[in-house]
Amino acid sequence: MSDIQIGIPDIDPSAYVAPTAVLYGDITVARFAVIMFGTVIRAELDTVTIGAESNIQDNCVFHVDEGIPVSLGSRVTVGHAAVVHGATIADHCLVGIGSRALNGSTMGEGSWLAAGSILTEGRSIPPWTLAMGIPAKPVRDLTPGEIAAQSAGVDQYVAFGKAYAKLTPGGDQTRA
Repeated sequence: MSDIQIGIPDIDPSAYVAPTAVLYGDITVARFAVIMFGTVIRAELDTVTIGAESNIQDNCVFHVDEGIPVSLGSRVTVGHAAVVHGATIADHCLVGIGSRALNGSTMGEGSWLAAGSILTEGRSIPPWTLAMGIPAKPVRDLTPGEIAAQSAGVDQYVAFGKAYAKLTPGGDQTRA
């Protein structure tokens, strides 16, 4: 491990990466994804993939271990100050404010990890289910209203990304 090579992120031109976000390593950011202020994404030992129209809110941390990538699906919301470390998060999920998804954990399609909860290593949340606690455990199915609210929140952050991009000098979203 003495000769680690740090890759350069591949960021779709339509994505918004805030000027104070820091991205290093083998990272792919898809179309209209939004990465907000103070977020750190490091991918020295494996990959981080951010899906289309997903939003990573302020002060989040994403990191990987060797053989344990981060995969974030499309139309996912990751709330302020959350940590995603070596986790797989399917499409339409919500990672709550201040929560943690740890190595080898998985969130099924549309699932929610409640604010402040910890999804411990190797644990899973079933699709369209709310999990909460330390360690996080499934507590109930999501309601149609909650599912609609998550989708509306994604649309709002896509609009935020477009608005902030107009304010960024030069429009350069690349971080490396």
